[in-house]
Amino acid sequence: MTTMTITERHREGKQMYHYGHFSQDFLWGVSSSAYQIEGGYNQDGKGPSVWDVVSNNPGSGIPEDVNGNDACDSYNRLDEDLYMLQALKVKSYRFSLSWSRIFPNGRRASLNQKGIDYYNRLIDGLLARQITPMVTIYHWDLPQALQDIGGWQNVEMIDIFNDYCDFCFATFGDRVKFWMTMNDPQGLAWLGYGTGRIPPKIREPGTAPYQVAHNLIKAHATAYHTYDDKYRASQGGMVSIALNAEWVEPKDINVPRDLVAADRAMQFNVGWFAHPIFKNGDYPEALKAQVLVKSELQGLKQSRLPSFTDEEKNLIKGTADMFCANHYTSRLVTHVTGALSPASYLSDWDYQEEEILDQPTTPIGFTRAVSFGMRRLLNWIKAEYGDPDIYITENSVATPREWVQYYKQTLTNIFSYELDGVKVKGYATYLMDSFQFLYGYLFGYGLHHVDFNNPNRPRTPKFSAHFYYNIIKDNGFPLPEDEKMIYGEFKKDFIWSSATASYQVKKLT
Repeated sequence: MTTMTITERHREGKQMYHYGHFSQDFLWGVSSSAYQIEGGYNQDGKGPSVWDVVSNNPGSGIPEDVNGNDACDSYNRLDEDLYMLQALKVKSYRFSLSWSRIFPNGRRASLNQKGIDYYNRLIDGLLARQITPMVTIYHWDLPQALQDIGGWQNVEMIDIFNDYCDFCFATFGDRVKFWMTMNDPQGLAWLGYGTGRIPPKIREPGTAPYQVAHNLIKAHATAYHTYDDKYRASQGGMVSIALNAEWVEPKDINVPRDLVAADRAMQFNVGWFAHPIFKNGDYPEALKAQVLVKSELQGLKQSRLPSFTDEEKNLIKGTADMFCANHYTSRLVTHVTGALSPASYLSDWDYQEEEILDQPTTPIGFTRAVSFGMRRLLNWIKAEYGDPDIYITENSVATPREWVQYYKQTLTNIFSYELDGVKVKGYATYLMDSFQFLYGYLFGYGLHHVDFNNPNRPRTPKFSAHFYYNIIKDNGFPLPEDEKMIYGEFKKDFIWSSATASYQVKKLT
């Protein structure tokens, strides 16, 4: 076996372009989240979220000290959003509910009817346009009042979150049939409580992310069972969790330690949450073993990774009706030894990453597009988690210009599910440019440009919006006319022959 260079890996990923149609029930969609687009941060009774508080304080770390106070102003421009969705002819729209707009202090007693009215108008508007609402109940914007009691480090959050989910199921579930309890819990646990880069900006990397993840997983499972027990029979919906899922490649496929490091990276990034939910109710063995070894090196008597009881494992296992994946980029991973001290907060991971760049001459911001990584990820999910139905719930690229080629390559890699037997059921990209959390308004992920310097927040379709519209209209990639085979018969008197030239024919002597 020979080592493949990055160029060769990209060539392999691009060499096949697949023409054809997706299944008739394939859900073509777009996505957004409440804090990123709604604005109206203190309007009509909404309470402050952790992002409202942090982003409105100087020194937040967000470029140019911007915030989501107005964002795309979708709270006041719902009709414009619905118009965009109708014009695209999408079949689904994934959006999130603002917890503090519904419960300003995070609890049911603070119920805000105007917030509920807004989401009712949105859901009803989607259904009137035959667009399926795909609802994320919690997308990082925890009410500040709940952070004040410890946030996700407090085990009480499990019941508090369950009560919030229960209310959402009861209030919107007659019309919403596709639920995600939370978005990218791995990112929240690590960035919010490990590196401290996002709210609540806690930097306790050795313990807090594992403690928070433990509570998030149990909170998700509890909410899933609430839907199962109280609403599934009458509402007939589906419930899952949206997980960030990057693809990881070993830097050198001939180095066994790189192969192991790549698998470990997948388990730390995806398996941390997916393994308990989709497999056996417990963390991946690679994660448990790694944290235990590093904990012992630190002189600790037990692992920093909490353990689930048998009862909790039974509660957690199987609490997803489909696999919802947010995918942006792919990475190369190599094993490192001795580079990190036992006390280092990165020592649990024990590998180093570098991003794979799909177009080496094109800088595109803080993530890099690797279209072939999508196909490999989908096949890995199928093999690792028992061939679930898969929905791509977020996918885009941060670029200052149009990148239609990225969509074309990525979607054709998704279309390979027909060849690979992967059960991909839907795809969503960003509806419009929006507030990008840590990166403010630096990058435009959306199909529509939003002028954030204009108080009216005008939306303008990019060329990628037109391109995506046509993919939806054609339900895939029809074979171009110039590549179609022409069948038929030649005329009866057509002369079939062959030819030579005297100088070209070898003399037989």
